[in-house]
Amino acid sequence: MLLWLEFAAATLLILVSGSRLTRYGDVIAEKTGLSRMWLGMALMAAVTSLPELAAGLSAVAYARLPDIAVSSIMGSCVFNLFILGLLDALSRKIPLSSKTSQGNVFSAGMSLLLISAAALAVFLGGRLPGIGTLSPATPVLAFGYLATMRMAFRFERRKPGRPAGARDVPAAAMTLKRAVGLYAFHATVVVAAAVALPRVAEGIAAMTGLGQTFVGNILIALSTSLPELTVSVAALRLGAVDMAVGNIFGSNLFNIFVLAVADVFY
Repeated sequence: MLLWLEFAAATLLILVSGSRLTRYGDVIAEKTGLSRMWLGMALMAAVTSLPELAAGLSAVAYARLPDIAVSSIMGSCVFNLFILGLLDALSRKIPLSSKTSQGNVFSAGMSLLLISAAALAVFLGGRLPGIGTLSPATPVLAFGYLATMRMAFRFERRKPGRPAGARDVPAAAMTLKRAVGLYAFHATVVVAAAVALPRVAEGIAAMTGLGQTFVGNILIALSTSLPELTVSVAALRLGAVDMAVGNIFGSNLFNIFVLAVADVFY
């Protein structure tokens, strides 16, 4: 019972602080002039994927549970696509795809390509020649993520401005310094809560007899994807469709980058 309470508490912290992170991240974007799509794909996606990063690193570096690390990352990618379907259902009369900009096509294509590369690397396993202690897919995934972010930034720089219908966050009363400070505080809370998840999940797996892969795919993937769900639904209600969709595909891209980082620390 105590393990389930710990799991629920960590999930609640991720949900609350994750939603606050997106609020202050949007304020930072207001102050710095970042576009909403870039905000969703890069800054917001990295923010909402901090639990995946912390959980993945904790699983491989501390708990030595690679199955939970990989399955939680892949499970989060699957859950993010479920969120995309949910956003389409909440879009009401007009399909979500008709509201998004062409820039999201690029991020969707790159996320599909990198997820496929990661899945192929896992499938082939030890049959691939390694680079020292690293998988040969690790530098491909890391470079692919960084190159995608750079190309998306250059694309958005040619298209300044915000999508029609998006409402500005009332950021005038908050300084950039204060927004960054609050952002850092809630990021710390999210990371601290996510670090505890693999240990708690290991205990739940032992207590219930469920496998580590199942626990990673269901429990950890669900809780670490709650920030994406919160941010994307809130962005859709504000009319910032590109932010909502960009956050989903950007989170999947960042998750694959996390997989590469986890390989380095394993």
